[in-house]
Amino acid sequence: MTNIILCGGNGTRLWPISRTLMPKQFVKLFDDRSLFQLTVERNSKVCDSQFIVSNTEQYFLALDQLEELKQTNNKYLLEPIGRNTAPAIALACLALEKEEMVLVTPSDHLIKDENEYAKVLLQAKELAEKNNLVTFGITPTFAETGFGYIESGEENSVRAFHEKPDFTTATSYLKEENYYWNSGMFMFKAGVFLEELEKHSPKVFEACKGALAVVSAETSELIRIKHEDMIVIPEDSIDYAVMEKSDRVKVVPSNINWSDVGSFDALYEELPKDENNNTKNDKHIAIDSKNNLIYGVDKYIATIDVEDLIIVDTGDALLVSKKGSSQKVKQVVAELKKTTQLHNIHLTGHRPWGSYTVLEDTPGYKIKRIEVKPGKRLSLQKHFHRNEHWIVVSGTATVTVGTETKLIRPNESTYIKMGEVHRLANEGKIPVVLIEAQVGEYTGEDDIVRISDDFQRNQNINR
Repeated sequence: MTNIILCGGNGTRLWPISRTLMPKQFVKLFDDRSLFQLTVERNSKVCDSQFIVSNTEQYFLALDQLEELKQTNNKYLLEPIGRNTAPAIALACLALEKEEMVLVTPSDHLIKDENEYAKVLLQAKELAEKNNLVTFGITPTFAETGFGYIESGEENSVRAFHEKPDFTTATSYLKEENYYWNSGMFMFKAGVFLEELEKHSPKVFEACKGALAVVSAETSELIRIKHEDMIVIPEDSIDYAVMEKSDRVKVVPSNINWSDVGSFDALYEELPKDENNNTKNDKHIAIDSKNNLIYGVDKYIATIDVEDLIIVDTGDALLVSKKGSSQKVKQVVAELKKTTQLHNIHLTGHRPWGSYTVLEDTPGYKIKRIEVKPGKRLSLQKHFHRNEHWIVVSGTATVTVGTETKLIRPNESTYIKMGEVHRLANEGKIPVVLIEAQVGEYTGEDDIVRISDDFQRNQNINR
């Protein structure tokens, strides 16, 4: 069985922890594990391999986190733009054998009852082996208006899919015993899904088939869809494209202690608490404060006589909200998009070669801490609006400036003039850490001209 893991998402509901370039599934919120890693660990107990469907930015995040888990037998399909879940799943299934059983899961769900989950998967597999399309219905615990619902019938049949209801309707669903939250998880044979997709949404099927036909896999583990082929695929969800139209759909009721961690209120429920029901945080000083979600890793956060608040500090942004109002974070992100890039990236940015952290950013100069992984290197590049000073803190950097290449060791430095072609590489066995000081009239991340980009040529080696 293959676990198709869908890594889409814009990182808006848990801002400022989650950003577009570091969405919630890759943030390590649970015992130094991300939701993506928990998904892989959970499903690798029943699946032989992982098939990650993501965009380019999320690809190397997934690579790194799978390396931490020492997970092998991974495949990746990169989408230049998202076209919703039906095309994502179809492209992955087209790259598999028709008889391959697949478990389709989002990458950002939390499931705490893994014993019951194992039983549910076994039941789903029995149904899927009979050429059914199986979906998982979560046993509802309250009148949730943010999920779609599945109405079940006899022998695991599906009577209807229902859109997100209002509160009155959701309350009426809760009183029934055959309404379930739509989890967005599925199990079926790859070929069976493609047959139903071709039958009910032929335009999506043909466009996906055409897009995959012209792809030459960069490696046996990596498939990259071209932008011009992806853009012509109709945008549609698996529910609209197939599940609501097919007569081969079954639902497995799933009481598995599930959460999509879709808001800070949901996150609060899942995090460990102290004796005052505040989320545990070594740097939180609570004076007569209770029932608060406190998140911050760099600063001490002191609260006095407050309760039922959400306080999130990430260095470059501070969120303060009443509990119960955290769904409005999306409105904050919409405002940020008009004027800043705070919705997009953290002070720490993760790149194929390593990471950088902005230590100070003021008009005229910017200071960064840069870490380059062993065996990796940055693209050959130049800048038009800034000079750069590099000071190596640890490791040995191989630095090319113009036509000269030299080794820079700890406590040594080099200077790159504006417009000069340069590159930084780590040919050693330990990370290279350096401090970069950028000085110039403009120090934005887009002041860069790549002469040669290894990541684009061979992501598997030089990410």
